[in-house]
Amino acid sequence: MNKIRVTKKFSFDMAHALEGYNGLCRHIHGHTYHLRISLLGTVVEESEDGDEGFVLDFSVLKKLVDEKIIHVFDHSLVLKKGSNFQSLEVVGNARERVILTPFLPTCENLLVHFVGIVKESIPKHVELVAMRLDETPTSFAEWLMVDQL
Repeated sequence: MNKIRVTKKFSFDMAHALEGYNGLCRHIHGHTYHLRISLLGTVVEESEDGDEGFVLDFSVLKKLVDEKIIHVFDHSLVLKKGSNFQSLEVVGNARERVILTPFLPTCENLLVHFVGIVKESIPKHVELVAMRLDETPTSFAEWLMVDQL
Protein backbone atom coordinates (compact mmCIF):
# COMPACT_ATOMS: atom_id res chain seq x y z
CA MET A 1 0.00 0.00 0.00
CA ASN A 2 1.39 3.39 -0.98
CA LYS A 3 1.15 6.20 1.53
CA ILE A 4 0.16 9.56 0.03
CA ARG A 5 0.21 13.05 1.53
CA VAL A 6 -2.57 15.42 0.52
CA THR A 7 -2.47 19.12 1.35
CA LYS A 8 -5.14 21.81 1.30
CA LYS A 9 -4.55 25.54 1.71
CA PHE A 10 -6.93 27.97 3.41
CA SER A 11 -6.89 31.77 3.81
CA PHE A 12 -8.50 34.05 6.35
CA ASP A 13 -8.10 37.56 7.71
CA MET A 14 -7.64 38.14 11.42
CA ALA A 15 -6.46 40.85 13.78
CA HIS A 16 -4.55 40.36 17.01
CA ALA A 17 -2.32 42.17 19.46
CA LEU A 18 0.66 40.85 21.37
CA GLU A 19 0.37 42.68 24.66
CA GLY A 20 3.71 42.88 26.41
CA TYR A 21 5.71 42.42 23.20
CA ASN A 22 8.50 44.97 22.75
CA GLY A 23 7.68 45.96 19.17
CA LEU A 24 4.94 47.23 16.88
CA CYS A 25 2.98 43.98 17.14
CA ARG A 26 1.92 44.98 20.66
CA HIS A 27 -0.68 47.17 18.92
CA ILE A 28 -3.88 45.80 17.39
CA HIS A 29 -3.12 44.93 13.76
CA GLY A 30 -4.19 42.38 11.17
CA HIS A 31 -2.87 39.82 8.74
CA THR A 32 -4.08 37.67 5.89
CA TYR A 33 -3.19 34.20 7.16
CA HIS A 34 -2.61 31.16 4.97
CA LEU A 35 -3.04 27.77 6.62
CA ARG A 36 -1.77 24.58 4.97
CA ILE A 37 -2.85 21.20 6.27
CA SER A 38 -1.21 17.94 5.15
CA LEU A 39 -2.71 14.54 5.84
CA LEU A 40 -1.21 11.08 5.28
CA GLY A 41 -3.13 8.00 4.26
CA THR A 42 -3.66 5.37 1.62
CA VAL A 43 -5.75 5.77 -1.49
CA VAL A 44 -9.13 4.09 -1.16
CA GLU A 45 -9.18 1.44 -3.90
CA GLU A 46 -12.78 0.32 -3.84
CA SER A 47 -15.70 2.03 -2.18
CA GLU A 48 -19.44 2.18 -2.40
CA ASP A 49 -19.34 5.60 -0.67
CA GLY A 50 -17.79 7.44 -3.63
CA ASP A 51 -14.37 7.63 -1.90
CA GLU A 52 -12.54 5.53 -4.49
CA GLY A 53 -9.30 7.11 -5.61
CA PHE A 54 -9.02 9.52 -2.66
CA VAL A 55 -6.95 9.57 0.52
CA LEU A 56 -9.57 12.01 1.76
CA ASP A 57 -11.88 14.06 -0.43
CA PHE A 58 -10.66 17.67 -0.22
CA SER A 59 -14.27 18.77 0.32
CA VAL A 60 -14.37 16.80 3.61
CA LEU A 61 -11.28 18.62 4.90
CA LYS A 62 -12.61 21.96 3.63
CA LYS A 63 -15.91 21.52 5.47
CA LEU A 64 -14.17 20.56 8.70
CA VAL A 65 -11.65 23.44 8.62
CA ASP A 66 -14.23 26.00 7.49
CA GLU A 67 -16.52 25.06 10.36
CA LYS A 68 -13.95 24.73 13.16
CA ILE A 69 -11.34 27.36 12.23
CA ILE A 70 -12.18 29.69 9.33
CA HIS A 71 -15.75 30.62 10.33
CA VAL A 72 -14.57 31.17 13.90
CA PHE A 73 -11.38 33.17 13.30
CA ASP A 74 -11.98 34.94 9.97
CA HIS A 75 -12.44 38.70 10.43
CA SER A 76 -12.08 38.40 14.18
CA LEU A 77 -9.91 40.09 16.76
CA VAL A 78 -7.93 37.63 18.87
CA LEU A 79 -6.59 38.73 22.24
CA LYS A 80 -5.16 37.01 25.27
CA LYS A 81 -7.80 36.73 27.97
CA GLY A 82 -7.20 39.30 30.69
CA SER A 83 -5.27 41.66 28.43
CA ASN A 84 -5.67 45.41 28.80
CA PHE A 85 -7.31 45.50 25.36
CA GLN A 86 -10.44 43.88 26.80
CA SER A 87 -11.35 47.16 28.48
CA LEU A 88 -11.40 49.11 25.21
CA GLU A 89 -14.88 50.32 24.30
CA VAL A 90 -14.57 49.06 20.73
CA VAL A 91 -13.70 45.56 21.95
CA GLY A 92 -16.60 45.56 24.39
CA ASN A 93 -19.02 46.55 21.63
CA ALA A 94 -17.77 43.96 19.16
CA ARG A 95 -17.92 40.84 21.32
CA GLU A 96 -19.25 38.56 18.60
CA ARG A 97 -15.99 38.85 16.62
CA VAL A 98 -13.59 39.00 19.57
CA ILE A 99 -11.92 35.77 20.62
CA LEU A 100 -10.22 35.64 23.99
CA THR A 101 -7.60 32.91 24.25
CA PRO A 102 -5.68 31.57 27.26
CA PHE A 103 -2.46 32.18 25.27
CA LEU A 104 -0.76 35.12 23.58
CA PRO A 105 -2.01 34.92 19.96
CA THR A 106 1.36 34.58 18.26
CA CYS A 107 1.62 32.69 15.00
CA GLU A 108 3.19 29.77 16.87
CA ASN A 109 0.51 29.58 19.58
CA LEU A 110 -2.30 29.92 17.04
CA LEU A 111 -0.81 27.08 15.02
CA VAL A 112 -0.60 24.79 18.05
CA HIS A 113 -4.25 25.60 18.80
CA PHE A 114 -5.27 24.81 15.20
CA VAL A 115 -3.29 21.55 15.27
CA GLY A 116 -5.33 20.43 18.28
CA ILE A 117 -8.59 21.27 16.53
CA VAL A 118 -7.65 19.41 13.35
CA LYS A 119 -6.24 16.36 15.13
CA GLU A 120 -9.47 15.81 17.08
CA SER A 121 -11.67 16.40 14.00
CA ILE A 122 -10.12 14.48 11.11
CA PRO A 123 -11.35 11.01 10.16
CA LYS A 124 -9.47 8.15 11.83
CA HIS A 125 -8.16 6.66 8.57
CA VAL A 126 -5.89 9.68 7.91
CA GLU A 127 -3.12 11.18 10.00
CA LEU A 128 -2.12 14.82 10.43
CA VAL A 129 1.51 15.07 9.35
CA ALA A 130 2.06 18.81 8.83
CA MET A 131 0.48 22.20 9.32
CA ARG A 132 1.88 25.56 8.36
CA LEU A 133 0.49 28.99 9.24
CA ASP A 134 1.80 31.90 7.18
CA GLU A 135 1.32 35.19 8.99
CA THR A 136 3.01 37.32 6.34
CA PRO A 137 4.43 36.55 2.88
CA THR A 138 7.84 36.00 4.50
CA SER A 139 7.04 34.61 7.98
CA PHE A 140 5.38 31.37 9.04
CA ALA A 141 5.24 28.74 11.78
CA GLU A 142 5.27 25.06 10.93
CA TRP A 143 4.23 21.94 12.84
CA LEU A 144 5.53 18.58 11.64
CA MET A 145 4.54 15.19 13.04
CA VAL A 146 8.15 13.94 12.71
CA ASP A 147 9.25 16.66 15.14
CA GLN A 148 6.81 15.40 17.77
CA LEU A 149 8.33 11.90 17.99
